[in-house]
Amino acid sequence: MAQIDVHRKPRGLRDRIAFAFVKFLRFFADLFFRKRYGHRAVVLETVAAVPGMVAGLLQHLRSIRRMRDDQGWVKELLDEAENERMHLMTFIQVAQPSLLERGLIMIAQAIFYNFYFFLYLFAPKTAHRVVAYFEEEAVTSYTNYLREIDEGRLENVPAPQIAIDYWDLPANARLREVVLAVREDEAGHRDRNHYFADALIAGDEPKAEATDAPLPVYALRKT
Repeated sequence: MAQIDVHRKPRGLRDRIAFAFVKFLRFFADLFFRKRYGHRAVVLETVAAVPGMVAGLLQHLRSIRRMRDDQGWVKELLDEAENERMHLMTFIQVAQPSLLERGLIMIAQAIFYNFYFFLYLFAPKTAHRVVAYFEEEAVTSYTNYLREIDEGRLENVPAPQIAIDYWDLPANARLREVVLAVREDEAGHRDRNHYFADALIAGDEPKAEATDAPLPVYALRKT
């Protein structure tokens, strides 16, 4: 089980650029959504579902090109993308985004996909660090979401059926349990992407079964 409240201090120029970029995005998210955490989650997860798919695609092609085994890396990246997509499907049920917000989702996805594709193509170390810091912010956002629920400012509505099925939650599960499960997933993504970045910087081939970084909860659930 991943630790929740963890921050990796930037080390060197690469980390500082990644951290500053994520904080820049966080500023606009806070400005636009404020405490509308359900709607924030919809846009957040739309963007978060992109990196794993992009990285998985490029690592898949790299493995074919080099004719070398990927050590399970591609599958884990694609599982990460699938997990983030399920987060999105869940919070669409919770927040019921408007047409305007759906339009923003399409624009955000188009911009971020192209940005991240070229970032990963030319600077995969920085790309994984960006995702890791992005997930740190996601953990913070979901912690704030939980606080709003616990303090009664947001209704603890019944969990959507899609979330109950995906996380094997009790039939009477509420929104709070969903947010806890999602936050745990994000903490796992954070740790794994920091590990991926560290491994690439060290010149190592990342492995899905690495002993120095725990597998995310969603990955453990599927084994």
